[in-house]
Formats: sequence, C-alpha cells, structure tokens
Amino acid sequence: MSAETDGQGRLYIPKDVREKYGQKYHIVTYEDRIELIPVADDPLAAVREAADDLRDASVEEIREAIEAEAKDEAEEAGGDR
Repeated sequence: MSAETDGQGRLYIPKDVREKYGQKYHIVTYEDRIELIPVADDPLAAVREAADDLRDASVEEIREAIEAEAKDEAEEAGGDR
C-alpha cells in the first residue's frame, strides 16, 4: 500500500486501516524511513490486557520467555546472537 501527502502535508490513512489500528499513531523516524505505531485508545487498558498472562508468572519465567522470544527473532533475522 502506498500513499501521498496532500498540499498541506496531510497523509490519508484508508478507512480499513483506521478501523483495524485506530485513529492515533506515534511517528517513529529513522534515517531511511518512518513508521506509524498505533496508539491504543486506552493505553493503560492495553497494558493491563497484555500483562494479564504475566499475572501469575515468576520473574524467572518472564525472563526465560523474553530470552526465548529474542532468540527466535535473532534466528529469523539470520543472525547468530
């Protein structure tokens, strides 16, 4: 999908994308690109929902899960980290 800004620099985000991801976005800039990161309507509720699975987990279980996910991501990227 591609888009262009209008004369005033506004970017049109299609309705189906807005319905899926919401109306608010963080804009993250890099040297060669930008990313739009959706912002939840209620960020605190989103954090609570994301953390619900961790409610009964020990610190060690959380640490192991993070390390396993990082290892999987590194392998997918083809790196040996």
